[in-house]
Amino acid sequence: MIHKFKGTGVALVTPFNADKEVDLKGIENLVNHSIDGGVEFLVLMGTTAESATLDADEKIKAIDKIKEVNNSRVPMVIGIGGNDTRKVSKQIASFDLNDFDAVLSVSPAYNKPTQEGIYQHFKAISESTDKSIILYNVPSRTASNMLPETTIRLAQDFENIVAIKEASPSFVQSTEIIKNKPEGFSVLSGDDEFALPMTLAGGDGVISVIGQAIPAYSEMIRLALDRKVDAAYEIHYRLMDLIRSIYIEGNPVGIKALLEIQEVCTRTTRLPLVKATDHLTQQIERLYAQTK
Repeated sequence: MIHKFKGTGVALVTPFNADKEVDLKGIENLVNHSIDGGVEFLVLMGTTAESATLDADEKIKAIDKIKEVNNSRVPMVIGIGGNDTRKVSKQIASFDLNDFDAVLSVSPAYNKPTQEGIYQHFKAISESTDKSIILYNVPSRTASNMLPETTIRLAQDFENIVAIKEASPSFVQSTEIIKNKPEGFSVLSGDDEFALPMTLAGGDGVISVIGQAIPAYSEMIRLALDRKVDAAYEIHYRLMDLIRSIYIEGNPVGIKALLEIQEVCTRTTRLPLVKATDHLTQQIERLYAQTK
């Protein structure tokens, strides 16, 4: 395998000003806050970035700012996905991937392809680039579940498919992938609350939302990788209520509220998402205070 992804990657939000324009100062604050908090890699332009609401110029502006502030301190992964295989393959083939260690690509949403359709989709993506590919399975958003046998088949058949962000609600499904994966293939949790048990079961860490705000979360994953179970679970239970709270009104609504509390960026979102209610923001602030 080309790269071994391990530890905590974070799916960065896109900070907006009060007028809903991309906030470059907020991006600078966020990248520094995340790296200073001990994350192992950054994930750009995922769902958490509200990428569906960004036009092409805005995406480039945000990406360029993240690259500038990161300054090669930690690896970066770029999200490029969709439900038109030909379009996604062309986007990946034409995108300048020189500064990125991998492409994170979500299983197609809405179309509800068969397992063979999912396999052929990622086969085409793999063949469009020499860059490492991280599969992303998130049935709650795509209305389609990539089964473990499809994941394993892709991992075995294509050298540049090196990892999966697995966000199935089934822990059994995650352990089936861990049990049967080829050597060197990374299994990363796509769920903040399931990341610890998945890592202890033999996974390699997480692509997290909460991790960009809470340094202790990355420490928890490092403890799990070192098999320091009791210390890891102490952090897990300390953060559990806060983690649940940031998803009450959707993602990235809650994490942006937490980042506003930390004075990293505003909680502003773009429609169809609306910013966190004052009630939720106060709840998150109270739970955040309890984690210190």
